[in-house]
Amino acid sequence: MLRPSVVAMTSLHSVTLEVADAPAADAFYAAAFGLGPLVDVRPTESPTTGFRGFTLSLVVSQPSTVDTLIGSALDGGATTLKAAKKSFWGYGGVVQAPDGTIWKVATSAKKDTGPATRDVDDVVLLLGVDDVKASKQFYVDRGLSVAKSFGSKYVEFDAADSAIKLALYTRRAAAKDAGVPADGTGSHRVVIGGDAGPFTDPDGFAWEAASR
Repeated sequence: MLRPSVVAMTSLHSVTLEVADAPAADAFYAAAFGLGPLVDVRPTESPTTGFRGFTLSLVVSQPSTVDTLIGSALDGGATTLKAAKKSFWGYGGVVQAPDGTIWKVATSAKKDTGPATRDVDDVVLLLGVDDVKASKQFYVDRGLSVAKSFGSKYVEFDAADSAIKLALYTRRAAAKDAGVPADGTGSHRVVIGGDAGPFTDPDGFAWEAASR
């Protein structure tokens, strides 16, 4: 169950995943993560190979919740890219859904403070881009404000009023974080819904206007 968030003037409302089998993908996401209208699917035959240039992350409160959500995904047919484990930043793992979308489930906590839940604190869309500084400026020009910026390496936009957070990484770094090669061609197979759209960004990621 996703905790509610407030909507702002310039915000990201949802992502639509373009998949080969929409009914199967719908069933997988309902059972695995339960994100409701934040993640939609629609059918496509657009060709794609390798890394699609983005990942989606679920940020949760404790390790047992990470294990619960990853377990549900694996039960539904996802495959493990990085097994869940502790690291210096917390605890997390990466899986690939049957439709090919890469999901990271993580927490900054290293110990449980209560019973396992299925609550998701934040959903983060991470775009792997060619030029972080240029893509940052592109989005700033369209009304997004920057919350964190580490030069040409990483940018996170202010998402206090968005349903989904948006961040930028280099394509190579995003692929490394996901545990896959950076090579890939064809469609990203993701469309971003928000009130900054419609447009296509410099790396080919498409936005659509989304109603509140």
